[in-house]
Amino acid sequence: MTTDVESPKPAADDSPPVPPPPPYGLPGKPLARGPFLFGLVGGLGVLTAIGLAQMVVSSLSTIILVIVAMFLAVGLNPAVEALQRRGMARRWAISIVFAAVIVAFTLFGLAVVPPVSQQLSDFVQAVPGYVAELRAHPTVRALEADYQILQQLASFVTGTLAASLASGVVGAGLVVLDGLFTTVTLLVLMLYFLGSLHTIKAYLLKLVPASRRERTSAISEQILAGIGGYVAGNVLISVIAGVITWIFLSIAGVDYALALSLIVALTDLIPLVGATIGAVVVTSVALLGSVPAGIACAIFFLIYQQVENYLIYPRIMKQSVNVTPAVTVIAALFGGALLGIVGALLAIPVAAAIALIIREVVIPRQARS
Repeated sequence: MTTDVESPKPAADDSPPVPPPPPYGLPGKPLARGPFLFGLVGGLGVLTAIGLAQMVVSSLSTIILVIVAMFLAVGLNPAVEALQRRGMARRWAISIVFAAVIVAFTLFGLAVVPPVSQQLSDFVQAVPGYVAELRAHPTVRALEADYQILQQLASFVTGTLAASLASGVVGAGLVVLDGLFTTVTLLVLMLYFLGSLHTIKAYLLKLVPASRRERTSAISEQILAGIGGYVAGNVLISVIAGVITWIFLSIAGVDYALALSLIVALTDLIPLVGATIGAVVVTSVALLGSVPAGIACAIFFLIYQQVENYLIYPRIMKQSVNVTPAVTVIAALFGGALLGIVGALLAIPVAAAIALIIREVVIPRQARS
């Protein structure tokens, strides 16, 4: 009797498949790393770095505009989220907040532009009277008879000064148009950033390793909340300064009290020097109308700035920006030296963000090492 012996099956081929050859052939040997190649690569790297630096310098104004728009969007986001918590859709909340910003810009322009235009018109209408008073003055009449001062002054005004004023008016018009274009661009960018803020945050978090994503998200949310709190607190302090200034100027009888109080509120947004700038402007305008009113304004601002620095500002900012006063001053100085007013505005929340990262990341890592 015979038994069928099964022939052994061939073992399965577990080797990986051979990839197809490259369509353009196999790569050759790398170039020899000699001094010439090293110098060539180094020179190309230097030229690339110089080109990138020139690109950054050339587009610095655009970069600053984008940073400011992003900063304002982050600052307005708490207001949008507050409306969302009341049951409103995000798009409608963004529309309401954006409309409020537009209304604020419009009211500021309506309050400031008419008084300035009226002052210029009054000055132009008063020029003939000033000339007549000069002609009637005995000393001026004697000098006119000997040196023809008024005639030379008239020829200067109608000739050189008129041409300079004409070119200055054109330049001022271009500056105004450029400012309007920049403002509109800033508002549009701010609207886009405000609408896509969550998408931007989610995309940037994808660039972080998954093991650190949760902690990075928590720290970034804390930083964004601090920036939003700083913007809201700074705006609240400026509103308080503007309202109190308007009340005082109205009681003191200073002309254009509303416009001057809006200037104080706007300049009060600038750290360190903003309140002083507004005080100097208002006091100077008040001095032109009345010396006692100017002195009263100087005393008022001297007292109010002490109240704001030691009572209002610490109480409002202690919950949003946890930065010591010394670091605040140093950050504002460095920011102003680097980017001017914009740098001074951004410096304090940036310093708060750096302090948070050092406190939550650097110090615990040093403690474990």
